Parts: sequence; structure tokens; C-alpha cells
Amino acid sequence: MFTVVASVIGGVGLFLLGMILMTDGLKALAGDALRSILSKYTTNRWSAVGAGAGITAVVQSSSATTVATIGFVSAGLLPFSNAVGVIIGANLGTTSTGWLVSLLGLKFSIGKIILPVIGIGAFAKLVTRGRLAQVGTTLAGFGVIFVGIDVLQAGMADLAVEFDPSSWPQATLGGRALLLLIGMAMTVVMQSSSAAVATTLAALSGGTINVEQAAALVVGQNVGTTITAAIAAIGGSVQAKRTALAHIIFNLVTAAVAFAVLPWFTAAVESASETWISGDHAITIAAFHTAFNLLGAAIFVPLLPQYARFIENRFKLKGNRLTQHLDASLLQVPTVAVEAVRNVLKEIGATVYESLANTLRGEKTWFESKDVTEADEALDETRHFLSRIPPPENAGFEFQRQLSTLHAVDHLERLLKETKDPEALSVARKNMDLRKVADDMVAMLHELAVQLRDPETEPNARRAEVFSQKLAEDRRTARPAILLATAERKVDPDQALHELHAQRWLDRLAYHVWRSSHHLREMTRKEMGGGDSADVGAHGASAAVSSTSEDPLKSPEKSE
Repeated sequence: MFTVVASVIGGVGLFLLGMILMTDGLKALAGDALRSILSKYTTNRWSAVGAGAGITAVVQSSSATTVATIGFVSAGLLPFSNAVGVIIGANLGTTSTGWLVSLLGLKFSIGKIILPVIGIGAFAKLVTRGRLAQVGTTLAGFGVIFVGIDVLQAGMADLAVEFDPSSWPQATLGGRALLLLIGMAMTVVMQSSSAAVATTLAALSGGTINVEQAAALVVGQNVGTTITAAIAAIGGSVQAKRTALAHIIFNLVTAAVAFAVLPWFTAAVESASETWISGDHAITIAAFHTAFNLLGAAIFVPLLPQYARFIENRFKLKGNRLTQHLDASLLQVPTVAVEAVRNVLKEIGATVYESLANTLRGEKTWFESKDVTEADEALDETRHFLSRIPPPENAGFEFQRQLSTLHAVDHLERLLKETKDPEALSVARKNMDLRKVADDMVAMLHELAVQLRDPETEPNARRAEVFSQKLAEDRRTARPAILLATAERKVDPDQALHELHAQRWLDRLAYHVWRSSHHLREMTRKEMGGGDSADVGAHGASAAVSSTSEDPLKSPEKSE
């Protein structure tokens, strides 16, 4: 008896080890492809379900799909309603393990045949690096899965001699409920619904349990994943809790429907198995597992927007609205973390531009603006979050994107600082020429704010660049004339100095608007090329005009 139990436990352990190795290898191989699929192919609810099912079937890990999905939602790259579609798809994708086991693992005893594959995979993992090492891990894991199935199947066949299926709970309501609880416990103990389903299929194939019992166990194993999700969500981010709740409700409702139709299903299986699948009950259970998850998807997907809103209302986002996408869990995936910072900065930039435009137009006082306070606090939080993102491994695109992100933060902070000058604002409103400049800037700021909030549009940094350079040139040519008129006593000296100060103030505002919008645009481009040379070189004219050597009264903060 001890040998039989040891074989079953060892078989489950080998299966789990193989799943872990294969999943780790596939996740590493998928890498950016997984993120690319999630960002490109989740534009509507149906494609989101398909992407979730496809990714999970390939990487054999609903956890990997879920974690990546939470990251994309947290970063603001994926609407939550589409994320729920991915989670539903991930539940469908996990049923692929049952097909793998029933079609290959149980029909063909390939454990010994596949031993060389394990050796080749392990050797590749040890002596190579990069993608070849990841392929080796995947191959070794794939082989170990089937060795585990062989051991598990043999153990279950021996166990069938000791235990008659009649000793298990039978097809009464109470018996099915008990089997459902046993299935839940199996998933929780094994921490893998795939391993629990594989064990059930092996037990069914070995004659330890019958079809009715196996079906009830599989329903329970499907529910068991919700316990794991609930435990994982404790202490997690709001997005993690929302995702866990969406997962739990979907699985509970799906399991309730499957449990309700279980008697009719098992009766249909008994009558149809000989005709359609030659009595292969393992394939029947794999089909049942997929079928009731499909049924759940058919119930939920048409109501996905309403379902997503219901989940969102259960867990409200807290803190600064501008930094709601800065989730600490994203730090594990630097590229997604930088993407989250980019989205946050675009919203901060739009908020600052709109508030500045309203201030220049005289609609509100800058110091009374709640938006400005939020933007100031959000920039501090964003800078802190950015400092926690691991640096890129090489000075390629990701390095340039992080560098451009830092420049955007710097220019937005300096823009906020420059705007807090009520004296210059008052002069700019009273002087007709300066008022015209301010009005032109207002129009540009509103345009930039709209563009920053449109995910399909890049901010028109070129317009801001032309405006800034023209303003710097106008200020440089007007300054000597104003000073001359002041010396000839045509203009009051005090008034002249105030106007020069207001000119410099508008110049600095325009410059930081240009540079911040430029870097917010750079972060959206697929290729940076040349790093941040745009801050010098081609645009050096504006920076030169703004240097302290040209004007001793000028703040040095404009030059970089």
C-alpha cells in the first residue's frame, strides 16, 4: 500500500515539476510577445477572451496570464472590461492541460520514450544561455510531465485494486457535493488545477473512479482555483483584488451551472461514449471541462461591460487620481512600469497645460487650483516610482525611453515652479502685446492637452517648438528697444523691468511646454534615434537665447 501511495504522490510531484519547468521556459521564451499580444489583441471583449485562452494554452499557466493582465491594467494599457475578458479566456486556456493528458499522456505510454528529450533539455539548460537555455528548460519540463503521468497512471491502476469506485461518494446530491469539495481541496493542496485534473484523469483511466465522480471532481477543481486567487489577492493592489474577484465570481457561477446539469451530462456520456469516442472517458472529461467553461464564457462575455463596472464598484481606487496606474507590482516588469509612468505623465502634462491655459486666460487663480496641487503631488510620486524601476540592461531603446521620461518629469516640475509668479501673470494680462502672446499660448496648451489624452495621437511638439523659438527671438529683439526707450525716459523704468520680467516668464513657460511635450512624444515613438540630443544642437538657439550670460536678470533654470 505504501508503494502505491508513494507512486501516486511521486507522479503528482513529477507532473507539477514538469509543469513548473515547462511554464518557466515558455514564459521566458514568450517574454515581450506575451505583452505584445495583450496590448494588440485585446481591443474588444471577444479578442480579449481569445488572447487569454491562447496565451494560457501556450504558456500553460493561467497565473502568468493573470499577472501580465494585472500589470497591463495597472499601467493603464488595458481597460478593465477587456482584462476580465482575458481572465475568462485564461480559464478556457487551462482546460488545454486536460486534452494534453487525455490525448497523449494516457493514450500513449511515452514516459520512457521521452527520456532522451529530458536529457537534451537539461544539457541545453546547463551549457547554453539565452533562448537556447529557455528551450532546454521547456523541453525538460515537457518530458518530465509525461514521466509524471506514467508514474501517476501506474499508481492509480494499483490503487484501483485497493479501492472500489463504490467506496467513493456516489451520484446523489450529497455525494456530488462532497466530491466537489474534494476536488477543491485537491487544487488547494497541489496549488495547481492542472495537476488536480491530471490526477483525476489518471484515476479515471486506472478505474479508481467512474465518470460521474470524475466530472464532479473536475467541477470542484475548477472552483479550487478561486481559493488560490483569493489568497494571492490579500494585501495586493486594487487591480489585483478586482482581477481576483472577477475570477472568483466567474468560476463560482460557471461551477454552479455545471453542477446543476451534472446528472444529465453523465447520463448523456454513458449513452454516447460508445458511439462517439469508443468509451474513452478521459477525453469525455476533458471535453466536459472545456464545455462548461465555454458555457460560462457564453454567459459572461455579452455582459462584460456591466460585469466589469460591478467589479470596479466593489474596489475603488484610492489616492491621487493622476497616479492611480503607479502600481508597485509593475516594478517586476520594467518595460511595463515605464509605460505606466508614461501614461501618468501624459495625464499630468494635460492637467498642467489646461490649468496653465485657464490661468493665463484669467479664469482661475493658479494657487487656488486643486488640479495643480494634485499635479505637484503626482510628479513627486512619479519621480519616486521612476527611481525604483530597474535600469535597462543596455543603452538601447528602453534606456532612451527611460532617459526621455526623466527629462519629461524635469520639465513638468520646472513648468510648475515657473507658473507660480503672480506678479508676472498680472503684467502679462495688462500689457496688450504680452496678452496676445498669452492668448496664443492658451490655444496651443489646449491643443496639447487634448492630444495627450488621446492614445492614438502624439502631442504636436513641433508647434510648441516653433512657438517657443519665435517667442525667444521676439524677446531678444524687443529687449534692447525697451531698454533704450527706458534710458530716453519714454518708458517708466519700473514698468519696463516688470515687462521684461513678464516676457522672460512667458518665454520660460513656452520653453518648458515645448520640452515637456517633446519628451512626452518621444516616449511614444518606436525608435528614439540619437537619444536626447534634441535638447542641445538643433534646438540650441532657444536655449542660447535663454542663457544667463545674455541677460543677467534672467533665471538660469531654462538652460539645460
